[in-house]
Amino acid sequence: MTEPMSIDTVQTLLEGQGYVSDRALATVVFLSLKLGRPLFLEGEAGVGKTEIAKALAAGLDRKLIRLQCYEGLDASSAVYEWNFAAQMVAIRATEATGHAADNPRKALTAELFSEEFLIERPLLEAMRPDERGAPILLIDELDRTDAPFEAFLLEALSDFQVTIPELGTIKAPEPPIVVLTSNRTREVHDALKRRCLYHWVDYPDFDREIEILAARAPHASEALSREVVAFVQQLRTEDLFKKPGVAETIDWAKCLLALDVINLSPEVISDTLGAILKYQDDISKLQGSEAKRILDQAKASLDPAG
Repeated sequence: MTEPMSIDTVQTLLEGQGYVSDRALATVVFLSLKLGRPLFLEGEAGVGKTEIAKALAAGLDRKLIRLQCYEGLDASSAVYEWNFAAQMVAIRATEATGHAADNPRKALTAELFSEEFLIERPLLEAMRPDERGAPILLIDELDRTDAPFEAFLLEALSDFQVTIPELGTIKAPEPPIVVLTSNRTREVHDALKRRCLYHWVDYPDFDREIEILAARAPHASEALSREVVAFVQQLRTEDLFKKPGVAETIDWAKCLLALDVINLSPEVISDTLGAILKYQDDISKLQGSEAKRILDQAKASLDPAG
């Protein structure tokens, strides 16, 4: 599929993949595609940053390549590695067949460090041509890495090329569509942000979260969906270590459906808290009368006509 030609087309494309976006997000996605600029998405965990890249890949019918960041990630792990085990097998096979004497060191080295023994990691894979068009390169949770990797990434995203000493420079024939995400556990350097179009992905308002739930958990009744969203949104105002994201809203609704729950009650909430809260200290805060208090506040916030 060709890239969207308008903001409305982007919204339609994302919605077609079950991702409900507001116009501000659709606008920055459109500009990223139109201008060929990386898209930097920041926000709390679970608000749907990673899902944007997945929806784009599915909607545009492009290959999705994901680089999951972690502490200690370095350039070699992100770009390529040599298949050491296969290289050793090749050396032993050469020795066993008696070709070692006939195979000068330089020739053997050239054979061992050829593309046959190259293991492509996400950044190199994203530089390769693809018949469906430029792939989507998702660099997920960039804030987990450190400054040296950011500096390397800055260079890689500037030129869309990488250098392998044994093979030379490999340049993307068509730059990938790059989406970077951060949960903001630390600040990403301004130099990298300046290369990108930036968007803060916030928790959705009530109406949009209802739309999201309708798209991702369509079998939930309207009444239950409204109670679920109202409760989760009320929960986000509490003093919690980790507030539930949209992903938790969807998971909780699916759990409630599996239990044939029709309406929320303090007992049901207590039994299923593990679907929306992931830390025991947060779960402990909602034991006893606290769950009922938050549920009463949530129900009070709903339109009586709903």
